[in-house]
Amino acid sequence: MKPAKRPASTPDVSAAAPELDRWLPGVVAALFFIAALVIYSPSLMGDFLWDDMGHVTNPALQSWSGLMRIWFEPGVTQQYYPLLHSAFWLEHRLWGDAVLGYHLINVLQHALAATLFGVLLRRLSVPGAWIAASLFLLHPVCVESVAWISEQKNTLSLVLYLCAALTYLRFDARRSLRYYALALVLFVCALLTKTVTASLPAALLVVFWWKRGRLDWRRDVVPLLPWFALGAGGGLFTAHFERVLIGAQGADFNLSGIDSLVLAGRIFWFYLGKLFWPADLMFVYPRWNVDASIGWQWLFLVAGFGLLIGLVWWSRRARGPLAVALLFGGSLFPVLGFVNVYPFVFSYVADHFQYLASLAVFAAVGVGLSRLPGRAGIITTTVFASVLGALTWQQAAIYRDNVGLYEATLRRNPDAWLAHHNLATILLDEGRPDDALIHLERVMVLRPNYPEALASLGDCLTRLGRANDALVPLERAIQLQPKYAEAHNNLGVTLMALGRQDEGRAQFQTAVQLNGGYAVAHRNLGQALASAGRMPEALPHFERAVTLLPDDPQSRLQLGTALALQGRYADALPHFEKALEFDPDSADAHLRLSMTLRSLGRIADADDHYREAIRLNPSLVH
Repeated sequence: MKPAKRPASTPDVSAAAPELDRWLPGVVAALFFIAALVIYSPSLMGDFLWDDMGHVTNPALQSWSGLMRIWFEPGVTQQYYPLLHSAFWLEHRLWGDAVLGYHLINVLQHALAATLFGVLLRRLSVPGAWIAASLFLLHPVCVESVAWISEQKNTLSLVLYLCAALTYLRFDARRSLRYYALALVLFVCALLTKTVTASLPAALLVVFWWKRGRLDWRRDVVPLLPWFALGAGGGLFTAHFERVLIGAQGADFNLSGIDSLVLAGRIFWFYLGKLFWPADLMFVYPRWNVDASIGWQWLFLVAGFGLLIGLVWWSRRARGPLAVALLFGGSLFPVLGFVNVYPFVFSYVADHFQYLASLAVFAAVGVGLSRLPGRAGIITTTVFASVLGALTWQQAAIYRDNVGLYEATLRRNPDAWLAHHNLATILLDEGRPDDALIHLERVMVLRPNYPEALASLGDCLTRLGRANDALVPLERAIQLQPKYAEAHNNLGVTLMALGRQDEGRAQFQTAVQLNGGYAVAHRNLGQALASAGRMPEALPHFERAVTLLPDDPQSRLQLGTALALQGRYADALPHFEKALEFDPDSADAHLRLSMTLRSLGRIADADDHYREAIRLNPSLVH
């Protein structure tokens, strides 16, 4: 008999699986980044939005000493998140104020966070891991976090949060001090980027309970006690910073304990609803009237407790649903209304508040979709992903520029006084006070005691030639907020327009004392001093304005003029040239440069600029 043939060797699947796990995340990250670039493309070439310039490193912090100030001088940045602002500092050194760079970093971090989320779910053996990660990547509720440069705090902190979680899971499996130390460092980095990540140790305990059915004090709890202490310390510091330095206190935050409970129930269901039905997403949602004496407002809280009780009962059969609810609700805790958060002045909810918390819900949906049979699961998942991607592409277009963002907000929420005010500010900057006045008058109806809007209204009325009318809102703004530098500056402009020179100079002086980095106030004070014949006193303020706003043609013009009036033509020349570089169509800059060149004996060059000045503004010949 012939010997039986040996069966052909079959691939060693168990050996191939680790190799697959090794390179698959990199491939997925690349695909996720490409997909994110496509769906966020409408916003990539957009402008800085609302408070982006408060996060992008300002000139006073762009040096190495500025980096030290970011770490050791709380208050020099909008929030004390030094790792976040160090990232902005580095990015500014790489590409300055080029908006595309910041947008690409946010998109990259979002794609990386989605990839790490998928890796984490696979590590935990959760079915549908990459489905869940894809849904997170594509969901339009994430647009506010990804398309808004200020929210790099969300994308970067989530990357660090997930890296810390993955590293801690490795420590949990191997009990290696090296992995514990690395995980702790990553957790601290996450806290220094955004303290909402303080929920990580509690989230890890929920995961361990879900996996094992119980928690062991020594194995599970004790190693995380330092994490809880660090998270609590970071959270308390941030709450203090929000309350004292940012202003999250006062009448807008005076909710009773019962009202806070009612609000928490409503917030929980609002965010859950937006994940399953992402319709009417907006930059500023209507601010609810929270009143525990109104019966229907309790329904959200009652439904929340009912859900929790039902999931506790069901956990005897399956712990997963309760774990998802605990992870979602626990990650939302900082924004449920129990802690003062400054954006509550505008609305109690915002899409970027649930960026981290949403992961738990996406994980649950991924499990559900993965259990659909065969082709039905593939089709359903593809449809969901396609719809979400299309909605995200559509939503990202809203975040292209400030005007589009505020107009879209007002179409969906006409009473968004913040959008009215910010749009009015843009219109004022564009020289359209008549259009701005309409929005400012609406703000006065919606929020009559808003100091920023009162100051803007005074500025608007002064520009319209109604300086006497402007005094009332400006004085009211200062009464409400005595240390509001912009209101003092605007009042100074109004007083100067009324011929009350001494009072106007005093207001400018107060403005620069309150905010030494307020370039416009320095410029106005310099002009007021120069008009009074006090040029030696004016010159340092013009110089300070140029230091603070080196790309501002008006500051360059004023400094150049001051220097020229003192006979320092050679010193004045580069400032006029810079003014023209920033604003080539400025007839005033051409004229002053012409006069300076003539004084320096460069007659031919002077004549060229004089002719250009006349071409741009023929009235100069009269």
